[in-house]
Amino acid sequence: MNNLHRLFRRMTTKASSPPLGVPLKPRQESELGRNLDPKFRIITWNVDAGAHFSDSRLEAIVSHILSLKPVADIIFFQEVSKPALLHLLKDTRIRESWFSTEADTTNWRGHIFATMMLVSKARFRPSNESMPVSALGPVWRVKFPSRFGRDALCSDIFVSPSSTDNSSQISRLRLINVHLDSLALEPSRRPKQLSITAEMLREAGKGLIAGDFNPVLPEDNTLVADNGLLDAWTKIHDSEPGFTWGVDGKQAFPPGRLDKIAMLGLQPHEIEVMHPGVIEKEEFGVGQVPWSDHSGLRCTFEF
Repeated sequence: MNNLHRLFRRMTTKASSPPLGVPLKPRQESELGRNLDPKFRIITWNVDAGAHFSDSRLEAIVSHILSLKPVADIIFFQEVSKPALLHLLKDTRIRESWFSTEADTTNWRGHIFATMMLVSKARFRPSNESMPVSALGPVWRVKFPSRFGRDALCSDIFVSPSSTDNSSQISRLRLINVHLDSLALEPSRRPKQLSITAEMLREAGKGLIAGDFNPVLPEDNTLVADNGLLDAWTKIHDSEPGFTWGVDGKQAFPPGRLDKIAMLGLQPHEIEVMHPGVIEKEEFGVGQVPWSDHSGLRCTFEF
């Protein structure tokens, strides 16, 4: 997995984004391929580190994601436990077909869980000339002001919108995976956290923030719009609830649309909620165990 990690050029914990306006290296420019499929597909899922069998549940989620057609290009996970990460990194399907931002648990830094990204080799492999993306940029983490040690996991990718290798036509797309602070504690840190990430998108010009936004206070309902971002769900589905948590009625709180995809300079085409299935654990006397307490989101978008 170390080879996969090296393809994401660096991992830092600096509280700032990489410098802008840096020209691509000649090799990167020549690797940018023809734009035959302008659409990208992202899946985001909070995989619930708190429940038992985190490795088996994540394996079931991954199996479901990999069975979907068309396949995803980008996967965001939140609440990945250390055992679940180590189990995932041994998965032959992941090792052969996906690049990972994480090679080990270094970025967990004493926490029970953290975020991670996977990107498809089929879409992002540098030698691929049938897709527009062939240059993976830097990966870094930005520490949030947070009660829970949360951060933003960020990466840039470079996209050629034409069949030429003219570097002036190369676009940067910034991807930010978030798990904003939990609970209805006041003053809330979520407004500042989303403001930080929205500013990072504006620096890059276009991109998305996806993950668990934890909107549990009234002020959270307008945070995406207040930061000049487009909520992919409301753009496509308007006032449909789109609940991603509490849909089984077993939680202590009402259902909520806790998970979101917020965009800048991108056009969402489709977005759907993917409700979790179950794994069978009869041998442990617990019967069926849901994959997660969250549902996932699957979104198709383009520039």
